[in-house]
Amino acid sequence: MLARGIANMFRIAELRKRLFFSFGLLAVYRLGIFVTTPGVDRQAMKTYLESAGGLLSLFNLFSGGALEQLSIFALGIMPYISASIIMQLLAVVIPSLEKLQKEGELGRRKITQYTRYGTILLSVIQGFSIAFYLESIGKGTDPAMGGMGLGIEVVHTPGWGFRLLTVLTLTAGTAFIMWLGEQITERGIGNGISLIIFAGIVARLPEAVAQTFMQVRSGGNDDLNPTKLAILGVLMIVTIAGIVFFERGQRRIPVQYAKRVVGRKIYGGQSTHLPLKVNTAGVIPPIFASSILMFPATVGSWIPPLQKASEILNQGGWIYNSIYVFLIVFFAYFYTAVTFNPVDVADNMKKNGGYIPGIRPGKKTAEYIDKVLTRITCGGAIYLSVVCVLPTIIMSNFGVSFSFGGTSLLIVVGVALDTVQQIEGHLITRNYEGFTGPRGPRIRGRSTARMAA
Repeated sequence: MLARGIANMFRIAELRKRLFFSFGLLAVYRLGIFVTTPGVDRQAMKTYLESAGGLLSLFNLFSGGALEQLSIFALGIMPYISASIIMQLLAVVIPSLEKLQKEGELGRRKITQYTRYGTILLSVIQGFSIAFYLESIGKGTDPAMGGMGLGIEVVHTPGWGFRLLTVLTLTAGTAFIMWLGEQITERGIGNGISLIIFAGIVARLPEAVAQTFMQVRSGGNDDLNPTKLAILGVLMIVTIAGIVFFERGQRRIPVQYAKRVVGRKIYGGQSTHLPLKVNTAGVIPPIFASSILMFPATVGSWIPPLQKASEILNQGGWIYNSIYVFLIVFFAYFYTAVTFNPVDVADNMKKNGGYIPGIRPGKKTAEYIDKVLTRITCGGAIYLSVVCVLPTIIMSNFGVSFSFGGTSLLIVVGVALDTVQQIEGHLITRNYEGFTGPRGPRIRGRSTARMAA
């Protein structure tokens, strides 16, 4: 059935063109990863990054390894994601932005334009930060190494010339990635920004798997043996299946629309439902929680009096995991409250003549939706916490060198579901069977609940 669905993908001219277009732009992105920023030593940066960790490791993950290569794409797409999140938060507190969101396509274009400006601004700020940071490596002033440095020099000729060139290069690289993502979304398949992050994470997977098998074959890791490797494989499959289950899970609230007579025609009278996803917040809570926890640890390594705090918040400890889970739960509720307004949903339902059976329209409907959403968000927050703490358990008990689970796995599975959903939509529209057959369940991705990008 799956093979037939894959074969049908390339029988439709438009879908085939969109797939090749997406693959081509993703290939351009991956090639750009290996274009080094002028004036820096790529090998020295890779050696340094292996010992630094902290926020740099997180940025390196989302940039697909571009940071350790000191690529022109070193900033990745994170400035665009940050700008998008900031715009969503500002729309809650600034009435003019909230009004723009409700103005349809014109308002969305205006907000997209503001997001692009914010992306450039954040890229310039982060570019200067990286330039100054690179110059500090090897001078004995490296903050991440306690001011000791590693005896390596990443920058060949430090100074304002290098700083301005680095800012210009990294900002242009981020703008180009943003353009690639928008082109994939418009002319390709799937969400372009999400696919770029997906490609960066998946590209590093073969190397991590190969290192794990080499550890087992060489016997250099006593904690990892063939039996544990088999258990790890089963655990991976179960984890992926669990993520797919929860990402597709939703609570359907029945909605009934009253009949309306307009002239000689009768409108309404049908029954439908309001889908509420279990994980409405997507991958935003883990990203926010990871960034907040890594920030004090990184700052603690810069400032000697705060080194104790850096040791307490060491990744993998019970204090770190406890705070991590608390922050995930907090941001799951916070971001859900920001992106989903039960009052607006109830008002729109009332204007269109819809109501929930047994619930009065208006305020009571909003309270009921909020109550249901609060309950299912609790389950979604627990699910996110389990998946994000899983890498710590695996690394401590199995001795693997890569982090399986957490934010990266959520992004990979979520983007895959969303892309497959769009492909299936093209197949079914043109009377082809989807991936699940003619009577199989429809695949639902993240499109109904906004992904991180």
